[in-house]
Amino acid sequence: MGGAVSAGEDNDELIDNLKEAQYIRTELVEQAFRAIDRADYYLEEFKDNAYKDLAWKHGNIHLSAPCIYSEVMEALDLQPGLSFLNLGSGTGYLSSMVGLILGPFGVNHGVELHSDVIEYAKQKLDFFIKTSDSFDRFEFCEPSFVIGNCLEISPDCTQYDRVYCGAGVQKEHEDYMKSLLKVGGILVMPLEEKLTKITRVGPSAWETKKILAVSFAPLIQPNHSDSGKSRLVHLPPVAVRSLQDLARIAIRGTIKRIIQQEALSRAGNGLKNPPRFKRRRLRRRRMETIVFLDKEVFASRISSPSDDNNNSEDMEEERQDEEETKPSELKPDPPVNFLREKVLSLPLPDPLKYYLLYYREK
Repeated sequence: MGGAVSAGEDNDELIDNLKEAQYIRTELVEQAFRAIDRADYYLEEFKDNAYKDLAWKHGNIHLSAPCIYSEVMEALDLQPGLSFLNLGSGTGYLSSMVGLILGPFGVNHGVELHSDVIEYAKQKLDFFIKTSDSFDRFEFCEPSFVIGNCLEISPDCTQYDRVYCGAGVQKEHEDYMKSLLKVGGILVMPLEEKLTKITRVGPSAWETKKILAVSFAPLIQPNHSDSGKSRLVHLPPVAVRSLQDLARIAIRGTIKRIIQQEALSRAGNGLKNPPRFKRRRLRRRRMETIVFLDKEVFASRISSPSDDNNNSEDMEEERQDEEETKPSELKPDPPVNFLREKVLSLPLPDPLKYYLLYYREK
């Protein structure tokens, strides 16, 4: 599904397009999307399609379109410290973005039907933690994934503040999904061909809002043909962090505050911020129709004389931008990981430094 926004050349341009089309509307969601490169969750031979607003599927591996994920993230109204359950967690792309917002004291669980997809998600999570500088810019709530059918979750499981289901939910399973939610919690799921937001406002009171039309593959029903018995899915326990881990979180938080104070002090002394890389101007495109074809959504735009004039103006503006751009601005300097630099400069034993950095490779 997708096709609601134009393709980007990289992850940042994809996010720019999602913002312009009002799919991304809040700063927290924007930061999470920019922090994790969507292409990292594609197989190498398919990465050319990573920044298109389309769903991708290869075998059991599946990613929804960026416009869908952004609507889901906005609807969930995520806050630090909440608990989140992702039903059909797939590659872990959404769970990792959610983890950047939940922070170290949140809960981040996923249920996935296919064991090969869980293995893929764990590999991608490990790659993100070990190599991405975004890991040091956020306090991360690491997702935990379990295998099983999300319709067979043990009835004694804890309830969650936020729940998302990434497959089409049949009407007969609506109450089951609601039972997973705490009072005050939010459930987002495709229900009757609509992405739906359900808020539990009381023990038996609900508010329902339809967000947009979607087409998802339906939930796979449990198969009891082998033994005739249900195989209950037991979610991970909500564990209390160790004192050692709490100390690491506190130290890293203190160092980040020191870095921010030093940056503010330098700015107060009249030092200018480094020049920002000038991104290509976005062209505004008007979407006229949306076409559903084999459970994929494509945007179709109908040109008009006014559109042609706007395109000519855009091309002239882009030409002027290119002339104004200095050679030094063509390639931005790679971002500096100030937290890592500060930790490595501390007068501490190397093992303690590496512990504070989560033994990351970069």
